[in-house]
Amino acid sequence: MTAGPSGGTRFPVGVDAALRAAGWQPGRWDIKQAEEWADALRAHVSPGGHRHAVFPAAVEAWAEFGGLTVPAASGPGRQIAPVTVVVDPMRGLHLARTLGDLGRALDTEISPLGEEPGSGAVLAVDAEGRVYAVDHTGDWYVGPGIDLGLTHLLSGVTPSRLAVAP
Repeated sequence: MTAGPSGGTRFPVGVDAALRAAGWQPGRWDIKQAEEWADALRAHVSPGGHRHAVFPAAVEAWAEFGGLTVPAASGPGRQIAPVTVVVDPMRGLHLARTLGDLGRALDTEISPLGEEPGSGAVLAVDAEGRVYAVDHTGDWYVGPGIDLGLTHLLSGVTPSRLAVAP
């Protein structure tokens, strides 16, 4: 197991086990696949002329976790039901405008990260590594980084709804 800043494991035991069962391990790094996704996203232009932002925090998340499908944990979550997470930025390919609008509202760049297939929410990451979910009910803040974002999704922590100031 990888040691975290406090000397413990990087992820809680259940999240660590779920990630490993899905194919993740410490040191996993598929930069070739991450660069292919980056190129595909950069090349995509929506009918309205919108383009995806691609930046180091997104490429790093794709390189480490890309291609994983991590099933929801069985049993109750901490606050809500845990969700299955698919880390594949191509799941958000056709949301360049939506993610661009969210990025402008938050004064940052946003790039697709993957999806919660059960709800249809698209997962996204910003230039600082913060994780968001965008679904039919609105925009949600999931966590301050990829590690906590995945932990919150996989352990059933309620995300915070993003609100637009009046």
